[in-house]
Amino acid sequence: MKELFTGELVRLSALDPEEVSKAFSRWNRDSEYTRLLNMSVRPLNSAKAIQKWMDEMIAETSPSEYFFTIRTVDENRLIGGMFLEVIDWAGRDSSVAIFIGEREYWGKGCGTDAMRLLLQYAFLELNLWRVSLGVFEYNPRAIRSYEKVGFCHEGRMRQYLNHEGKRWDIQYMGILREEWLEHNPAR
Repeated sequence: MKELFTGELVRLSALDPEEVSKAFSRWNRDSEYTRLLNMSVRPLNSAKAIQKWMDEMIAETSPSEYFFTIRTVDENRLIGGMFLEVIDWAGRDSSVAIFIGEREYWGKGCGTDAMRLLLQYAFLELNLWRVSLGVFEYNPRAIRSYEKVGFCHEGRMRQYLNHEGKRWDIQYMGILREEWLEHNPAR
């Protein structure tokens, strides 16, 4: 069996609030990054404020929430993170969010590799049936990445976002366990 948390380009690891808060503080100064991640302009926060928020978030984490950092395999460099939330254990339904904060790793396949790892974990370890996500229409790189790992378009909220004076849709995508198994026959 393949290594559970290590892919070709990245590996998933536990969240270290002190380390991640420093990276978040730096990444959040990049307005393009924040526009790809958030629906509205976010205020700038210090690493200390972000760490306080993360410490509180971790203290309140439920057994249905899974946080991971994304690190490069070759240098162990922190480049982003992921969050999986099981919305309904009975229905085995979940949602995922992912971000790559280090610009030099954008468009290099790291997000796709990380999503492959997370889907493997979701479907084989947690025995989930569905993983869903929302993506901004103005982020075609992310949409292509999700399609590569097998996500299907399921719907949209039309003209939901105002970004640089234009209205944009939020697209909803999902993948079912059986679709993932078809997409990954070798596992």
